[in-house]
Amino acid sequence: MRHPVARYTLPAIALHWLIALLIIATFLLGLTMVSIPGLTPTKLKYFSWHKWMGVTVFGFACLRVLWRLTHKAPPYPDSMPRWQKNSAHAVHGLLYLLIFAIPLSGYFFSLAAGVPVVYLGIVPLPVWIAPDPELKAALRQLHYVLNMTLLFLFCLHVLAALKHQFIDRDRTLQRMLP
Repeated sequence: MRHPVARYTLPAIALHWLIALLIIATFLLGLTMVSIPGLTPTKLKYFSWHKWMGVTVFGFACLRVLWRLTHKAPPYPDSMPRWQKNSAHAVHGLLYLLIFAIPLSGYFFSLAAGVPVVYLGIVPLPVWIAPDPELKAALRQLHYVLNMTLLFLFCLHVLAALKHQFIDRDRTLQRMLP
C-alpha cells in the first residue's frame, strides 16, 4: 500500500493552475496580436486584453507569493536525487522571477511607447516613465527574451512533471493536482 502524498494547499493549487492558464492565454494572445499587420481595431483590442491579462497575472502572482511565504511546500519524495531537488528549486525560483518580470517589462514597454495602461479600461495605472523610443526598443526586446525564457522553463517544468509521473512514478505530480 502506498503512503499518502503530501500535497500543496487548495489555494496554492488553485493559484498555480489559474496563473498557468492565464500565462498560456496571455502568451498566445501576444503571439496573435503581434502577427496582425498594421494597426487595426482588433489588434488594439488584443493589446488591451493582453495588458489586462498581464496585470491580472501579476496580481495573482503577488497573492501566490504571499500564500507561499506563509504555507510551506510539501517535501519532494525521499527517492528524488538531490540534484533533481536542487534543479527543481532553481527552476521554480526562475519561474517566480519571470512571472513578475514579464508583466513589469511589458508595463514599462507600454509606458516607453507612450501608451498608458488602463486596467480593464477603468483603472489607470501610474505613469512612471516618459515615452522614450530607445527605451521602448530595449524593453520590447527584454519582454520578448523573458517570454522565450519562460516558454523554455515552462516546457522543462512540464516535462519534469511528466517524467516523475510516468517514468519515476514517484507521485510528485499528485502534490499539485486538484
